[in-house]
Amino acid sequence: MKTTAILIALLTLLSCFELDSKEVIRPNILWIIAEDLSPFMGCYGDSINQGHTPIIDQLASEGVLFKHAYSTAPVCSASRSALITGVMQTSTGTHQHRSSRTVDGEIVPEALRIHLPKYVKTIPELMKAAGYFTFNNGKDDYNFHYDRNVLYDVGNSDEYKTGMNGWQGNRAKNFMSLTQAVWSNRPDKDQPWFGQVQIMGGKADAKYVREGEKLEINDVPLPPYFPNIPSQRAAWTTHYNANRGSDVQLEKILAQLKADGELENTIIFFFSDHGSNTSLRHKQFCYEGGMQVPLIIKGNHASLEAGKVRDELVSLLDVSATTLALAGAELPEYLDGQNLFAKDYRAPKFVIGARDRCDYTIDRIRTVRSEEFRYIRNYYPNRPMLQAGYRDNRPIVTDMKDLYEEDKLTEYQEEHWFGIRPEEEFYDLETDPHQMSNLASDSSFEVVLQEHRNVLETWIKETDDKGQYPESATQLKATYELWKNRPIFKNAKVNPEFDQFQE
Repeated sequence: MKTTAILIALLTLLSCFELDSKEVIRPNILWIIAEDLSPFMGCYGDSINQGHTPIIDQLASEGVLFKHAYSTAPVCSASRSALITGVMQTSTGTHQHRSSRTVDGEIVPEALRIHLPKYVKTIPELMKAAGYFTFNNGKDDYNFHYDRNVLYDVGNSDEYKTGMNGWQGNRAKNFMSLTQAVWSNRPDKDQPWFGQVQIMGGKADAKYVREGEKLEINDVPLPPYFPNIPSQRAAWTTHYNANRGSDVQLEKILAQLKADGELENTIIFFFSDHGSNTSLRHKQFCYEGGMQVPLIIKGNHASLEAGKVRDELVSLLDVSATTLALAGAELPEYLDGQNLFAKDYRAPKFVIGARDRCDYTIDRIRTVRSEEFRYIRNYYPNRPMLQAGYRDNRPIVTDMKDLYEEDKLTEYQEEHWFGIRPEEEFYDLETDPHQMSNLASDSSFEVVLQEHRNVLETWIKETDDKGQYPESATQLKATYELWKNRPIFKNAKVNPEFDQFQE
């Protein structure tokens, strides 16, 4: 009897050790970031791509789908600077797109460097401190100075200049060899890893569409804010194809994870840095098309309920906080996002977005998204939507300008693209999904408009939004030097802020 009691005690003790050992096995965490991709996917209710994004849809059915996820900026470097720190880019001074870059790609001199506040650590650094092996197989595109080898243990470091500010190139076209090398060949196979795999998304994934799946330019209806012409239809359709091509890329990554024995213990975040780049009014602008992104989180974790669909407003800043939480890493108090699966999680009533200078195009736009409405504040209303920009040589712009000169645009299109912008825009997203009927002057919406206006003004003050201050002449000159010899810059009427540097 005594022996039996001892055996039972020993078995109980061993089972406790077994439970403890299971508890310390931490998950790998993988960010699959599709560049410039709007959620034109079956799992998001898109009728055209229904059944044509099967891998993305399956990921959603096995994980948690967030229907209303938003970037912090409709352009990559500002959005990525916020994502990798967990702090809004307007708070860290990283809001101006492609800040302090040099002409020849060399390390940025000290006078041009943007340094993060000393108390801010990047997500990879916090993950490394928690014992994670870290890597990024594609571009960083951060608007601050850093040493890539401090953030990442592996990531083709021989191809990068240590300390180069921001742009690290994009190796996503050859991601398979990179991903297999990093997660399968890490020194300690028991060490959990945190990695980023960049796929081309809206920039190039249209070419990866499965055979027989490619949409032609007349297969997709065009939103009414675009003129119905071949170049606009082609650009719009390309993005639908990019969603189908991204599905193919995701399938390859998942297959590689499975082949390497990494899939079961990996939590996958699938999202984009902002919306579509192929069509005007999306990338670089604060409408739904520029701000809304896909977000799916899937993994073998108690918090991740398979097939769960969440309708609340979510910011990509929440991706940063949730990643740290799922890894058991430190969540600094300065983070702007929340752990989406925390017991004390509270869905926000509003999500803020911001657009500032993009390349050499100077602008400042702020937006507040609530459950029903989108509020937009334009701080440079006299600069039209089609002021000089990096897409000026593309048919979507040249054809639009030709139609304007020929007086062939609709009244709305002419005013929207070439007229003075309203200082405030306010849209009811349920009745006006294309955001074409501005309610800012409608007295019946004055109370709710004022609420959104107050939210923005309070946020600007409380966060000390750096966009309210002029960009330094030093930084502007660096931008001028980057672009001054390019025909797209020399042949355009660019912002007057650059006149001081004209030779």
